[in-house]
Amino acid sequence: MSTASAHIPRLLTIAGTDPSGGAGQSADMKTFSALGAYATSVVTAVVAQNTCGVHDVLPMPSHMIRAQLAAVFEDVALDGVKIGMVADTDTAQAICEAIEHYRPPFVVLDPVMVAKSGDILVDSDGIKAVREWLIPISDVITPNLPEAAVLLDDTTPDSPEAMSAMLPRLAELGAPNILLKGGHLPGDRCDDLFHDRDGEHRLEARRIPTRALHGAGCTMASAIAALRPHHESWLASVREARQYMTQALEQADRLGVGRGQGPLHHFHAWW
Repeated sequence: MSTASAHIPRLLTIAGTDPSGGAGQSADMKTFSALGAYATSVVTAVVAQNTCGVHDVLPMPSHMIRAQLAAVFEDVALDGVKIGMVADTDTAQAICEAIEHYRPPFVVLDPVMVAKSGDILVDSDGIKAVREWLIPISDVITPNLPEAAVLLDDTTPDSPEAMSAMLPRLAELGAPNILLKGGHLPGDRCDDLFHDRDGEHRLEARRIPTRALHGAGCTMASAIAALRPHHESWLASVREARQYMTQALEQADRLGVGRGQGPLHHFHAWW
């Protein structure tokens, strides 16, 4: 990571919980910390989940989301915001209002809709709210292929060509930068596509042989947010975030946490 500036970035994660510690707010705060940023947080939903699946979701009352957002924004000079799970319309509205009022330097949106276990985390109204309210106020969105399919009310791409064809339609939703993650494609490759004002960039990667994928999407979006203050472009931030992700996945099996798809090793460089 660049050390050009002594300033420690202050970031906010707006996300759901994970009592097993690998996804959602837990993954975000670990990633921020591992990459040298100070983490603040707002809880959008209490999620009873672990490495095996999601058991229940309790959205936070909108007045408490607003109160948490105000508490952070009015006290901490934030350098950026990462948005994760938005369970319903009231949550999306509260977040949208806060972003438009406080105007943080940037917003990274991970449209969390489908857990690694396949569990659906967001109701239909929540999906619509993310599409119509939160994507247009975000600087970059980071959907995986099932999430992109949900956003576009389409089938999940099963080839690199279908994945590429999806990018222009995602761009029409209003975010200027899109990282479309290819981890769900078959085969030993898991290339991503990044779309910005210069067009499409293919980011090649080999598939890492591990089942420890719990919280991978949360971690990637948070890594981009943590690294953005150190780079002049989103593409450079994404490239370095992918390097961090690769190492966190390669070292994930060292943790041995859970009976299902375990968490990434966020602190692989430290432990």
